[in-house]
Amino acid sequence: MSTTMKFLAYFGLVIMLGLFIISQPVQGQNTESTNKPIRLLIITGGHDFEKQQFFKMFEDNKSFTFTVAEHPNALAKFKPSEWNSYDVIVLYDMWQEIDNESKTNFLNCIKSGKGLVALHHCLASYQNWDEYFKLIGGRYNLEKRILNGQEIQPSVYKHDVKFKVHIVDKKHPVTLNMADFEVLDETYGNFEVLPTVHVLLTTDEPTSTRQIAWTHQYGKGKVVYIQLGHDHNTFENLNYRAILYKAINWVSN
Repeated sequence: MSTTMKFLAYFGLVIMLGLFIISQPVQGQNTESTNKPIRLLIITGGHDFEKQQFFKMFEDNKSFTFTVAEHPNALAKFKPSEWNSYDVIVLYDMWQEIDNESKTNFLNCIKSGKGLVALHHCLASYQNWDEYFKLIGGRYNLEKRILNGQEIQPSVYKHDVKFKVHIVDKKHPVTLNMADFEVLDETYGNFEVLPTVHVLLTTDEPTSTRQIAWTHQYGKGKVVYIQLGHDHNTFENLNYRAILYKAINWVSN
């Protein structure tokens, strides 16, 4: 065999070895689930909304599949036997009635590592359940209440407000490299926010509480709350969609 032929044969072996190494999975990577869609359980009920425009956000993203559970039957989805049927819970409900078994199932589901993305009016759910406040990271008060001897006035809202959204943490996966943007949406004012949450979005709009999106950990589960999202004006906003999609992806890991 000539020197040239030997060189070409050797070079070919090197290339084949390199391709083999590149093709091997990275340690810890689940190659079977890499291309699987994220399965969403979307909880609704207790508050009307623009259903077609809302669900279109999820239909437009082929990385997701979703099942809708509407109250009063939605709580059955929190049973441990149902946990393997979804990867992320998306709350878009405003519901008050919940029994002790459902409370335990819901909390244990998130504590075990299931991701939770909570949207808009779900901040007003379960007014008499303090642990829900700790789970979501905030509370919209439908009525005034007493906390540590102090009277807290009811939260307020205003429709059709155009305001600017500020990105607080541009390095967080949910808001990575995003710039400030404008929305036309419903604002919530005078709602409570846990001081321990990691704030992602704020606004200077006077009819709104300053913090309008945050994340925190509940047990092993990642939680993201986004106050935005009243109607089609926000559902069709590409910046809102980007944050929502990133939030779902982040809590699913």
